[in-house]
Amino acid sequence: MVYDKSTWRLIEHPPAQGSWNMAVDEAILESVYSGESPPTLRLYAWQPACLSLGHAQPYAEVDTEALTANGWDIVRRPTGGRAILHVDELTYAVIAPETEPRVKGGVLESYLRLSQALLASLQLLGLRPQAEEKESNGNKRKPNPVCFEVPSNYEITANGKKLIGSAQARRKEGILQHGALPLYGDLTRIISALKFPDETAKAKAKERLLAHATTVENELGQLITWQQASHAFQQAFSEVLNLDLEPGNLSTKEIQRAQDLQASKYGHSSWTERI
Repeated sequence: MVYDKSTWRLIEHPPAQGSWNMAVDEAILESVYSGESPPTLRLYAWQPACLSLGHAQPYAEVDTEALTANGWDIVRRPTGGRAILHVDELTYAVIAPETEPRVKGGVLESYLRLSQALLASLQLLGLRPQAEEKESNGNKRKPNPVCFEVPSNYEITANGKKLIGSAQARRKEGILQHGALPLYGDLTRIISALKFPDETAKAKAKERLLAHATTVENELGQLITWQQASHAFQQAFSEVLNLDLEPGNLSTKEIQRAQDLQASKYGHSSWTERI
């Protein structure tokens, strides 16, 4: 699809707490809806490592003692899906009003448009990714707390293993889609932060995870830094979606709103433990 040239804001953020990251994404969404901020591509990371739960995922699936022992944070996303351990990764967020041509239409339609830029980003890094429909035979999978263990419909894979997991929230304010690209590290670390019936079940979960998910380093055989990945995302989004990405920062109002959201929602147990 050919788009008319459009200008989006580009924000590169240093690693931050999970509650802050989610608060910022929502604050930008509100600001974009009000017309005070342009559509935004935000690239960021997490410090310390953080387990994020999907919007409707039970908190009871979390091993809170292990989480504390590892020094990891926890946050509940505004988007759906399963748990992700955010560490050694690049996270992206696309925030735009529903009138933006690149995200218009339904969830699947907009996701497929954005996935073209995601695929190009990985190709620039030297990967050969695919975005193909899974579970097309209608088979049901058992519920699973780990996001990257199961490639769901239209996720991006490399050699049949899930590489980018994305989720979308659609509101009157517009569209927020964010996703994680694991760059390196041990993907099975997340298993220690989730509850399983016994050690055998935990070991099997690790095996399944490694069979169905991968990192950039595993696929390329070399380390790709966050900055390298960020540059690839910027180039791909600019070229594929015909964008002028203008480097920018959060507005004063966005910062204040993010602080409010962090205190009252994303950093508060009433939200994190609500299910």
